[in-house]
Amino acid sequence: MLKLTTADGYYVQFSINQERNEHHKPTNRMVGIDVGLSHFYTDSEGNKVENPRFLRKAEKALKRAHKRVSRRTKGSKNRLKSIKKLGREHLKVSRRRKDFAVKTARALIQSADLVAIVDAAGACRRLDLKVRNMVKNHHLAKSISDASWTLFRQWLEYFGKVFDVPVIAVAPHYTSQDCSNCGQEIKKTLSTRTHKCPPPWVC
Repeated sequence: MLKLTTADGYYVQFSINQERNEHHKPTNRMVGIDVGLSHFYTDSEGNKVENPRFLRKAEKALKRAHKRVSRRTKGSKNRLKSIKKLGREHLKVSRRRKDFAVKTARALIQSADLVAIVDAAGACRRLDLKVRNMVKNHHLAKSISDASWTLFRQWLEYFGKVFDVPVIAVAPHYTSQDCSNCGQEIKKTLSTRTHKCPPPWVC
């Protein structure tokens, strides 16, 4: 049993050891995805999922709640109430993020027989692209945190085990440099947005 305290009250969690096996209908589809900021993720077929930006949408409400806290007298009951209300606003954002991550990960797993993801979201492992390092960029920190790639990755792996769908992490080295058609490494600059496969005699 685990007791949790959140901004809107207390919760008790019971842990039960039970196997969960869901039936997965074969789709004969293998898909690769790459997470981003302009879109939450883009798959290998060109499909894009919009980034919900829950924190950005809630910024006005959060600013108002912060102002209420700062205007209240320290130690007063009104300040305590304002702090609790601010906590509930942050909790709403957190729950919306989780709900989106769960539903998006489940839908993706059910739509494919194999999912490959660029290994950028595993903050707990020694990966080539680490979210913690990326957040150090002050211009992108808020957007990266709002996207919550790590949470999405965790649920993707969870549903992969539940539905028995392999989730493969692909090292990001040269993933945008190697040609998917002939395998040759094609050097690109950051301004290059479209890959062109070289003629056969070049390959």
